[in-house]
Amino acid sequence: MTEVAAVRYPAPTVIRTADVLAKGMLVLLLLMVVIDPDGSNLRNKAAEARAIGYPLLSFTIPMIWLLAWKERFSFPWLPDLMITVTCFTDILGNRMDLYDSISWFDDLMHYVNTGLIAGAVILLTLHHSASRIRVVERALAVGATAAISWEILEYVAFIHGHAERQFAYVDTLSDLGLGVLGSVTVALVIHALWQRGQLRETAPQLEGALLR
Repeated sequence: MTEVAAVRYPAPTVIRTADVLAKGMLVLLLLMVVIDPDGSNLRNKAAEARAIGYPLLSFTIPMIWLLAWKERFSFPWLPDLMITVTCFTDILGNRMDLYDSISWFDDLMHYVNTGLIAGAVILLTLHHSASRIRVVERALAVGATAAISWEILEYVAFIHGHAERQFAYVDTLSDLGLGVLGSVTVALVIHALWQRGQLRETAPQLEGALLR
């Protein structure tokens, strides 16, 4: 395999700023969760698991970039923002009690956040020349895996043995369906933007770079 020359794409300031702010607010909200789970509406909702898991997830791309990509690619600000938003909106939604006060908010989060995760992986691993079918395949693989993993963690963390377990099965089916649908939606949007010549400078795009 030939060595890949460094690929540098400066991200728009608004993307970089949004990513930094989202990470900062996420850390602040998680500190509030640890201090006061009741005030964050996360009592008996795996507050500790979120406080540990969300920082790990939201800082995964920066750590991988520092360890393996820094010399070859510019920092992937947009995919990193997409991952961070999934963690931030969940904590913020609980903090504002949106999950309990708005009946469809949970459905929206499954649709949007699973789609964002799939979209981030697409931007990180596929070249903009990838076919629509390939992009959708990648979205289905990532989105379905993410949706199933979340439902398993959710069941283990705060549904098993909880009063909500009698409704969990129906809710799980709809959540899985919405997650997959969100992933496909984002895949089609990304591919359409690529076809229009947009959203192409979101390095690293590993597969495309390694194939050159």
